[in-house]
Amino acid sequence: MVEKKIPNATARRLPIYYRYLRFLHDSGKVRVSSTELSEAIKVDSATIRRDFSYFGALGKRGYGYDVEDLMNFFSKTLKQDRLTNVALIGVGNLGHALLNYNFHQSNNMRISAAFDINKEIVGTILSGVPIYHMDDMIEQLKVQQIEIVIITIPSNVAQETTDRLVEANVRGILNFTPFRISV
Repeated sequence: MVEKKIPNATARRLPIYYRYLRFLHDSGKVRVSSTELSEAIKVDSATIRRDFSYFGALGKRGYGYDVEDLMNFFSKTLKQDRLTNVALIGVGNLGHALLNYNFHQSNNMRISAAFDINKEIVGTILSGVPIYHMDDMIEQLKVQQIEIVIITIPSNVAQETTDRLVEANVRGILNFTPFRISV
């Protein structure tokens, strides 16, 4: 199949479509029309049909769109069917909460490694996640092919840690520190 370049405006709307389709699916809705989508997400129904036409015949005239099929299609298109490994740096109160909450169950992310300097928790496993020493961070990020990191560390080490992450080619940093980091 030949890859077709889609307009940037269409690409920006795809996550909106996907999120609303997931909501419909979770609500038990089986099909949806472009008019219903339009009213819910505030995008003109003709624009929705045109956006969907870039991907071929996704619906049927007079029937609408099968919610599950469309959701699965956009999931694959947006690569939401792939699990992303994430690292957590700082296993203090907030870090503990993130590990215990297991936020990845509603998203396609999984905290697969955590890092800290506290000798009491380094080398342990918390909520199924191994906790490594900060000295092992760069090596483990590479070994586990982790490109997204959450930082929940003290402000006085946030920039230094961020600089190390940038050098390690981390693609995304979720900053939960009160410090405004610079990348």
